[in-house]
Amino acid sequence: MDQFKLLVEYLRAQHRSDEGATIVEYSLLVALIAVALIGGLIALRGEISTLFQSIITAL
Repeated sequence: MDQFKLLVEYLRAQHRSDEGATIVEYSLLVALIAVALIGGLIALRGEISTLFQSIITAL
């Protein structure tokens, strides 16, 4: 039973110390996704423009 209490205390301490790092990790993940989306849109801008022009012409 004492080992279980030690494990719970250890896990709680780890959780408290990782909270700040989690925010930074999520921020970096969001930034990476944004860069990937922007890169994809830039790479496909010609095709996107053509698609919208064909839609406008069809209307």
